[in-house]
Amino acid sequence: MAACQLELRVGELDANRAAAAGAVAEAVGRGARIVVLPELTPSGYVFADAAEARSLGESADGPTARQWTSLAAEHDIVIIGGFAELTRDGTLRNSAMLADRHGVRAVYRKVHLWDAEADFFLPGDQPPPVVDTELGRIAMMICYDVEFPEWVRLPALAGAELLAVPTNWPAETRPAGERPMVTVNVQVAAFANRMFVAAACRCGTERGVPWTGGSVIAGPAGYPLAGPASVDGGADGAGQAAEEILLADCDLSQARDKATGPRNDAHADRRPGLYSGAVR
Repeated sequence: MAACQLELRVGELDANRAAAAGAVAEAVGRGARIVVLPELTPSGYVFADAAEARSLGESADGPTARQWTSLAAEHDIVIIGGFAELTRDGTLRNSAMLADRHGVRAVYRKVHLWDAEADFFLPGDQPPPVVDTELGRIAMMICYDVEFPEWVRLPALAGAELLAVPTNWPAETRPAGERPMVTVNVQVAAFANRMFVAAACRCGTERGVPWTGGSVIAGPAGYPLAGPASVDGGADGAGQAAEEILLADCDLSQARDKATGPRNDAHADRRPGLYSGAVR
């Protein structure tokens, strides 16, 4: 499995698609069968206004879908990545697609929009799909979505063995020596649900916005199997996020075992009858 941390540029559709194709080729050359790309890979993220965002949208069977399905078929792999989806009803969505040799298998539309995303995109209203692939059961969500434990639990309970998370994490200050909390949260999501989680972020700076980096592939125990990748310096000013391709050898069937100890199980020990009265 690969999580690709890439430097992309808003509005540079051809260059960004070429960067994604190059990353896929490198990942495949290093043995990857599942490749995760960042959020809004072809379009970039920091839009000047709604008109620019809309001009960079494409359909779920558009140029990016054709490229990724062609690569998936050529290499017999699964690709998950984000794109700006212009739907048939004319709305713009922050979406992700899963493609394999059979074509685009599923499209997910980001439900939890972050900050200015609400100025450009309409939020989704459907739970993350869980797709049976030849390599395992794969779900996807996008960036801020993974910060909502209830949302992550849905695909986990539906049998997802891997949660793929295309992200664009803007850099934030943090205490010296600490890892970005967004990276730690991915590990917690993997641990709490005893499944694999692979997050692929951006790097570099786009229109003055630096990206965190910190891409990671976490195993069912929560610990990194690859990464975290390099990160923006944050409060201590040390280090800089850079392009990296993380690789991990993952047997997704291991995520079917939810045991957390000889007498405990992450799913079986749940008591949802007691949760219904929780504060909403």
